[in-house]
Amino acid sequence: MIIVLKPQCTQDQLQEFSSSLQQQYNVKVNAWFGTQSTVLGLIGDTSVVDIDYISAQDIVESVKRVQEPYKKANRKFHPDNTVVTLPTGQKIGDGSIALMAGPCSVESEAQICKVAESVKASGAQFLRGGAFKPRTSPYAFQGLKAEGLELLKEARKKTGLPIVTEIMRVSHIELFEDVDIIQVGARNMQNFELLKELGRINKPILLKRGLSSTIEELLMSAEYIMAGGNDQVILCERGIRTYETYTRNTLDISAVPILKKLSHLPVIVDPSHASGISWLVEPLAMAAVAAGADGLIIEVHNDPSRALSDGAQSLTPQQFDSVAKRIFEVGEAFGRTH
Repeated sequence: MIIVLKPQCTQDQLQEFSSSLQQQYNVKVNAWFGTQSTVLGLIGDTSVVDIDYISAQDIVESVKRVQEPYKKANRKFHPDNTVVTLPTGQKIGDGSIALMAGPCSVESEAQICKVAESVKASGAQFLRGGAFKPRTSPYAFQGLKAEGLELLKEARKKTGLPIVTEIMRVSHIELFEDVDIIQVGARNMQNFELLKELGRINKPILLKRGLSSTIEELLMSAEYIMAGGNDQVILCERGIRTYETYTRNTLDISAVPILKKLSHLPVIVDPSHASGISWLVEPLAMAAVAAGADGLIIEVHNDPSRALSDGAQSLTPQQFDSVAKRIFEVGEAFGRTH
C-alpha cells in the first residue's frame, strides 16, 4: 500500500503518522521524499488496513493498494529514479550513459591492465572482468579466482576505474570487500541465500536477468537484496533463451522501457552476452541507448581469437573505441551525457 501525503505535511506530522500506522497495523513504513510529494510505503499484511480511515486524515493526499509482489523495487513506492553513486564519483541512473568494459575473464596482469587503459581512453567509466567464471562445461576455464581479483585491483590502481566482477557464492563475500560493484550472474539470479547476504552489505549490486526469467522474477530478485537493506541495485538485461539459435541469446530490448516504468532502479544492457557475436554488439548497444538504458556492459579483449572464454563476442580495443563513439553519438541525440 502507498500513501501520498500533502505537500504541507510537516516532519513532526509525518513521524507521528508513521508511528501510529506501525503500532496500529503492525506494518513497516518506508518514506520517500520526492520533488513534488512525500510517499509512504506500507510493507507487510496491509489487508487489515482501513483505507477509508487513512484517506480521512488531513495530511493524506491519496491511498492505493499495490498489487505487485515487489514493493521496494516498485516505482509506485519510489517515484523518482534511483541514482547509484560510487565513492569515487561515478554515477549510474543520473541520465548519463554508464559504460562498463573489459574482458570476460581476467587472464594475466598484462592483459587486464592493457585492456583497462584502452577502454578508459575510449570513454569507459568502469572496468569489468571475471575472476570467478561460471561455465557450462566443467572442463572450461573457470577463472583465476582470488588471484584474478588482485589483478583487477592492480588495474584499478593504474587507471582509477572502479571494478565490476561476478560473485559465485556466499562464502566469497569477504573476498569482495574491496570490489566496487558486485555482479550477480544470470545463473545466480535466483540464488536467494546469496541475494539475502548481499542485501546486508553497503555496496552496489549489478543483478543480471536469468536466462529464462520473467521481468517480474528479476524484480523479485532485486526485492530480496533491497529487503535486506541494500537499495543500491542495478538491473541488467542480458538476453533470454528463446527458440532462436542464430544468436547466443535473444536481447529483450522491450525489457528496458518496461523495467524503467515498473521500477525506479537503473537498467543497463549487456549486448555481448545477448548476441554472442562481436559484430552485433554495436547495433544492439545503440538500440539499448535509444530504448532508455542507463548504461552498457561490453566485453573487450586485446586478442579475442586467443581469449580463454567468450572470444567470439568480445571486441578488440580498436573496435570498442569505434563502438563507444557511436554509443555516445546516439546518446547525445537522445539528450544523454557521458
